[in-house]
Amino acid sequence: MLGMDVRRLERMAQRGQIPCHKVGTQFRFNRAEVTDWLQQNMGTMNGDHLAEVDAGITANRQTHKDEAIIIPLLRIEAITANLGARTRTSVMRELVALAQKTGLVYDSESLLEAVMQREELCSTAMEGGIAIPHPRHPLPYALAGPILVVAKTTQGIGFGGSDGLLASLFFLTASQDDRHHVHVLARLCRMLHDGTLIRQMANAQTAQEMMELMKQQEMKILSQPA
Repeated sequence: MLGMDVRRLERMAQRGQIPCHKVGTQFRFNRAEVTDWLQQNMGTMNGDHLAEVDAGITANRQTHKDEAIIIPLLRIEAITANLGARTRTSVMRELVALAQKTGLVYDSESLLEAVMQREELCSTAMEGGIAIPHPRHPLPYALAGPILVVAKTTQGIGFGGSDGLLASLFFLTASQDDRHHVHVLARLCRMLHDGTLIRQMANAQTAQEMMELMKQQEMKILSQPA
């Protein structure tokens, strides 16, 4: 289910670490509940676990194991090295405004509302001063296609990261179906996991430089042995 190894799921279910329902001696998993759980917990998974989820969703979506899914989403108009926001709310508003520049957003208000509701449920901040704001559910009627916004703020902003660091690097993503949505989240988390991309992006001066770093990092992880 969504890239999770069945044996791992069962072990986690036995420990009460993942939402499930026990029927007799068997564990049953609700796709929507597990999808929601993945969205909230991918930021804390180790590299091997993220690679497993990524590979599993790749197989589930029947895409090639070497297929880039982040690179096709990168649009120069949706990337900035100088986001002027100063608060968590203004960050989300400005990210949505950048998403609108792609021409793929039909309903910016619905996108903003969905992103803010997800943030109220649980912060999308991760360790290392980054955050990946995203809706809790797909938005097939608000989008013409999947979007990815990449932005740096000029100063750190309190976003609720578990390590207490202020966030200054943001990735807004939204898709039209849940499998693609979770796949993008898993791939982004893999790309950010070892901290290399975070450090490189912190030093980037232009949107073009940020885009190239993103492309290089995705190709790097795709070249790693399975």
